[in-house]
Amino acid sequence: MERTTPDIGRLRQRLREIYGPPGEVWAPRFAQLAAAWLPEPVSTGTLWDERDAVLIAYGDHVLAAGQRPLHALREFLVEQDLGSLFSTVHLLPFFPASSDDGFSVIDYRAVDPALGDWDDVRDVGQTSDLMFDLVLNHVSQHSRWFQEYLQGHEPYVRYFHEVDPAADLSAVARPRSLPLLTEFSTSRGPRQVWTTFSADQVDLNFDEPQVLLELTEVLLDYVRRGARIIRLDAVAYVGKQIGTSCIHLPQAHAVVKLFREVLARVAPRVLLLTETNVPHAENISYFGDGDEAHMVYQFSLPPLLLDAWLNEDAEPLVRWLAAFAPAPPGRTFFNFTASHDGVGVRPLEGLVSAERFQRLIAAIRARGGLISTRRGPDGGDLPYELNITYFDALADLDTPDTSRHVRRFLATQALMLALRGIPGVYFSSLFGDGNDLEGVRQTGQARRINRRKFDRDELTRTLMQSSSRQAAVLAGYRRLLATRRQQPAFHPDGPQQVWTDVPSWLVAVLRTSPDGRQRILVLVNVSQRSQSWELPPEIAHRRPARDLLSGRVWPSVTRAELGALETVWLEFTD
Repeated sequence: MERTTPDIGRLRQRLREIYGPPGEVWAPRFAQLAAAWLPEPVSTGTLWDERDAVLIAYGDHVLAAGQRPLHALREFLVEQDLGSLFSTVHLLPFFPASSDDGFSVIDYRAVDPALGDWDDVRDVGQTSDLMFDLVLNHVSQHSRWFQEYLQGHEPYVRYFHEVDPAADLSAVARPRSLPLLTEFSTSRGPRQVWTTFSADQVDLNFDEPQVLLELTEVLLDYVRRGARIIRLDAVAYVGKQIGTSCIHLPQAHAVVKLFREVLARVAPRVLLLTETNVPHAENISYFGDGDEAHMVYQFSLPPLLLDAWLNEDAEPLVRWLAAFAPAPPGRTFFNFTASHDGVGVRPLEGLVSAERFQRLIAAIRARGGLISTRRGPDGGDLPYELNITYFDALADLDTPDTSRHVRRFLATQALMLALRGIPGVYFSSLFGDGNDLEGVRQTGQARRINRRKFDRDELTRTLMQSSSRQAAVLAGYRRLLATRRQQPAFHPDGPQQVWTDVPSWLVAVLRTSPDGRQRILVLVNVSQRSQSWELPPEIAHRRPARDLLSGRVWPSVTRAELGALETVWLEFTD
């Protein structure tokens, strides 16, 4: 394809949506910026297929004596041949930062020297594509931008939100049980500044066009550095209007649209993923009309899977899977169970009863987990996320059997990997990692329970022990991921049919390839007992079918006999 620059008229339209008529004068500057950062031309074609899967990892998830962490991570990925399983590596924020394990960014354009340099980032991308975070809503109080603000220098005095402490902020949606405003000493005296997530993470003022211009430049720099996917962190909160909830405001959507407009012209194969840990209907609003995100997270999926397996009752999960519409053309879902954050529970709103919700909270605490809270509208604290490793969240307290625990965990992953969309797997989950309570104790941060760092040599030795839990979990993932990437029916755009008239222990999903030539029936037993189900006529298949996971051939598929916690991927042959 030929190089093109964003249409000035379209940019004027987007900037007018954000800033009103005065925003139009900024259009030439945005167009010039895009042209200056224009990458080499690339061919167009399909944006994704069944080979796509994302590995989510910190730059220092793997440590080795005498090596930069990013280099050690890359060597481990090569040593374990993970590039053959994952098309993309999501490198969580690797920039200089002052807190929140990288999400309080000091310098968007630099690599933290404690991790490595840009050459190390490039090397990670030699065997897989790369995904970067654009931490959009806030910067560190130690960043140059905020330090310039404190000193009263232009234009940085307009980069942040100063708020009258007497203002009524009661309507603002709160993701944390922390003060919304933080007082800072400036050259102009004390100022109350908006800090949604923590006192160290100062919200940027997108009412100032220069802020958006700076972040557009960062976005394009990440494209130049090799990012295939750019995750827009906390994008839902970028709009600020006192008297409103300050979440999902039109300004937030308009910013995503502008980024999409720029990328569509200069880097059409780079994908935008919006991170919005909210109920499903709010989440998918970031698809827009085909002019916003390419992908949105399935935030309701992780807690619904836990609810299904812990209760041995998949009814809420099945009802949810059957209810939501497929992603519109050119858009898809990002499916996951674990991440660097906890398991958000706001996405459970309206999906499970209050009694089941409280039972889930109790189950997590019983398994050594912690509950992070948010500030509710009445000023009280409400559960916001479950801080626990996904492996430990699925522990059976009554019969602690390691092999059964591994099977239970892998069953949740097998279903996640089979659903329509692109899957993401968190690095620690690859090995069935347990709760890092010592990390919580040392830092006082609940999220550290799921952010353990691994010594490379020690981890490699553990994985060589076939009897270890870690080796069993990784072997299970290898089988699932290697099988998945060979099935056209698991293409992210492949149709998905979910049966609702099924026993509570069962999830039954039919996936079909986009060309209709392959069909895979996914059956999952969420209970710890052997079960059977008479298939309805519309799904019964009287010819042989092969389970892609075990290799077993079913002479016909009219009655499903499933062992405890068993998952089958039945490929129909006609």
